Amino acid sequence: MVVADSLPRRFADLLFLDPPYNLTKSFNGHVFRELPVEEYRTLLESWLLRLLPCLKPAATVYICGDWRSSGAIQSVAEQHLRVRNRITWEREKGRGAKANWKNCSEDIWFCTVGEDFYFDAEAVKLKRRVIAPYTSADGEPKDWDRSEGGSFRLTSPSNLWTDLTVPFWSMPENTDHPTQKPEKLLAKLLLASTRAGDMVFDPFLGSGTTSVVAKKLGRRFVGIEQDETYCALAEKRLRLAEADNRIQGYSNGVFWERNSAPARNDGKPSRTADSRLGQDLFGSRVIA
Repeated sequence: MVVADSLPRRFADLLFLDPPYNLTKSFNGHVFRELPVEEYRTLLESWLLRLLPCLKPAATVYICGDWRSSGAIQSVAEQHLRVRNRITWEREKGRGAKANWKNCSEDIWFCTVGEDFYFDAEAVKLKRRVIAPYTSADGEPKDWDRSEGGSFRLTSPSNLWTDLTVPFWSMPENTDHPTQKPEKLLAKLLLASTRAGDMVFDPFLGSGTTSVVAKKLGRRFVGIEQDETYCALAEKRLRLAEADNRIQGYSNGVFWERNSAPARNDGKPSRTADSRLGQDLFGSRVIA
């Protein structure tokens, strides 16, 4: 966070904040240890207060957490931001428990700096398969489209996401980072809350997913990461994104249901991407 103090004021249109959850976990040797809830809340608030000066008055903030940390996130966010919603997304991976419910979801708190903010619901519609399609009297589709691949309907985005796949070994975006977010998740947030050319800021960059997706979608980006190995992974992924701007589950301006054919990989680049804009404030380098 020391680096954040030297960054320009009011430069970012979107802050994606994915800090260590309040769990004991090792990040390539950097160990975060679980804290009492109030201590974690204080730590989270200290991070946010150092980052707020970097945000434009109309900026959007997304803060990630799990069920343990969500209460602290809400408390801090309500004190310093305008809380708009809480997104809950299903994480396929997870271990079962004999005396508890399987933990397979995470939260993303949608906040804004002020009352004026940008949000484009049309950019993040989900294409779902229609199980029992209705037709008009003359046999025409009602609120759905007929295609060779089946019957589909474009649906408005909700705050419950069940179409994401956590990166695994056979996916090109997969890395060794223990808490890597899916590129599709970041694509939804960036397309909904930024315009092409806007500045995206991630102070807990990890293996680079936020910057990579920003590059693929024609947004500018700044990322901070303390671990040299993860920085190297991020820079490698950014170089690969120069030649391949595909995002799994996103094709031709539409998000697809999990495991549908286009979502798996249709081999076509996203039409909204413009890699010429995908450069950060410091010469296309991740800040270590």
